[in-house]
Amino acid sequence: MKVKHLFLKVFLLVSSNIIISQNTYDIIFPGNDRDQKCQQCIQIFNQKPKEVKFAIKRQGNNLYFQINDKKWLNQLFKNSGDGIAVDLVSKNVYSCDLETIENSQIKGFLTKPIYAQKIKSGLKPNEDNFFRVHVGRIPDTLINKELEYNILFLSNKNLCQYYVIYNLESYPWDLLDMGMYLDSLTYDTKQIKSSAKEGFILRNKILKFKIPFKKNKSEYSQEDIKPIYDSLRLTDFNIKSIKIRAYSSVEGSLEHNIELQEQRAKSIVTALQKFQKPTIKTSVSSSENWVEFLNDIKDTKYKELAELTKNQVKAKLVGALSKEIEPILNNHRKAVLELELEKKDKYKSMLSNELLAKFNSAINEEQLDDAIEIQNSIFQKLKGSEISPEFLRKMQIPKQAMFAKIINKNAAYKYMLDIRQALIVYNELIELEKLVPKDGEVKYNITAIKIKLWRFNAIEIDEIKLKNQINALKNYGIDNSLISRMLVNFHIIKAENLMRKGDYVNKDKSVSYIRNNYKNFPLSDYDYLSLAQFFSYYGNTDMAVELLENKARSIEIDEDLLFYYLNLTLINKELTQDSDYRTILLNASNMNKERFCKLFNSVDNGGVTFQLLANEYLRETYCEICNN
Repeated sequence: MKVKHLFLKVFLLVSSNIIISQNTYDIIFPGNDRDQKCQQCIQIFNQKPKEVKFAIKRQGNNLYFQINDKKWLNQLFKNSGDGIAVDLVSKNVYSCDLETIENSQIKGFLTKPIYAQKIKSGLKPNEDNFFRVHVGRIPDTLINKELEYNILFLSNKNLCQYYVIYNLESYPWDLLDMGMYLDSLTYDTKQIKSSAKEGFILRNKILKFKIPFKKNKSEYSQEDIKPIYDSLRLTDFNIKSIKIRAYSSVEGSLEHNIELQEQRAKSIVTALQKFQKPTIKTSVSSSENWVEFLNDIKDTKYKELAELTKNQVKAKLVGALSKEIEPILNNHRKAVLELELEKKDKYKSMLSNELLAKFNSAINEEQLDDAIEIQNSIFQKLKGSEISPEFLRKMQIPKQAMFAKIINKNAAYKYMLDIRQALIVYNELIELEKLVPKDGEVKYNITAIKIKLWRFNAIEIDEIKLKNQINALKNYGIDNSLISRMLVNFHIIKAENLMRKGDYVNKDKSVSYIRNNYKNFPLSDYDYLSLAQFFSYYGNTDMAVELLENKARSIEIDEDLLFYYLNLTLINKELTQDSDYRTILLNASNMNKERFCKLFNSVDNGGVTFQLLANEYLRETYCEICNN
């Protein structure tokens, strides 16, 4: 199930000269005296905590105003003339068939205002710590229309605030992945998904690289690929899966370009497959490389092409101009490959009971290198669900310092397979630490699990001692970037706890610490999303935008990250009118056209808001891409 958070955009109304053709009841539309008449209302909104959320919710044909902070509501609706009305807006008013969009204060059908006394007396508790009050009904003429519900906030019957509500899709997020020490530091490299899954998804080593395509060449041989294969040094690994994003330059027929790119991508897979027996799982997507085309012509004599539609650009890129611009286009034909590597396992065909006996024998004979190799084979079978995690209990490992690495790996892997084992593993590692009190890897694993347990309130934590414990890891050879990552997680949890206590001042201090320190270590795509989600959840949308803006301008950005960035920025009219923003829009539509077009659906229909189409720049791009 998708979790949705509502964010609010204020549109200030300063003109009273627009003719409104429908009943506006007793609402006053202030003009130049707005600041004076709305002073109290504006002040209350300016002082509104970021954590206060409100919206209009539809239930059948009834509309309800919903809010999570009753105290702030009582401040807003003090006087008898303080109230709410709802503007019911239909998507039809933004049709691509219309040459212009009418600009008026009331965009649709206005409901009768409801004022302070009725709001307070009708306010009832609702689910998820919200309160709600009935504010109107949808007329029969609009029941089957795609609608959105804008809120008019009235102060002494003066329209002082007009809110358009937009919807930001949320993804499951977690602390930044701290990894666990096995043979080396191992991360779970979670993939971004729209629905949460319990536990860890353990994955293999991931490599990314690019292969340029020569013009009109579609077939790649084993000889073409061998230098790449050799450079990857795959002696100890097999390729388990390949994800390919293939890009063509933008000239020529879209259909031909896509077909050519798919042929190229498949020929690369065929060539790589010849180097190994295990079948390579493959995922291929193809698109035209508008992102790098628009980036590369920006400061050249061809920059005017960026102002044209895609079809107009294609019409220009023929004949002499096509040859002239070829040095630029040549760089845009490429494949971005993501390879998942799986370590070769010489014990792969061995039955689990044989493997266990061989492991226990190696331990008895103190052949540690052999024991570790067999242990890794057991881990592969666990990951493939060939054996149960209970198998780990059968591995006979004496509690001696010489076997500390093997004990540490078993414990850490058990935790990574099932986070619900965290407290058990934590206690096992505490006992192991007594055998090897100066082992940095054991101490790191203990601290990482301790932070996770704190996040889920599974153990009591002294914050000062935990912070000192994290910082002390540098005395045992743990890299500063790993310590910095842990400290960011420390403040993520601290911010959550302070938020629950209503201590917004100190919560903001922890958020500022996170913002100032996340650049001290590398971030995975999942880390980027988790941080952006964290900032957004606590009302710091600008920090989320700052975090993602550079990645949004790259063809290698994860699809969910790109669309998350769009959700955060589409309502920023100044930003969307920047010519560079079109590059981001085309990047998204190339990745997933259906998903891109859905952004402009109504909030209730999974979109951000169709009222984005009031922005002429966005409407032009939407109609070019989606209206066919």
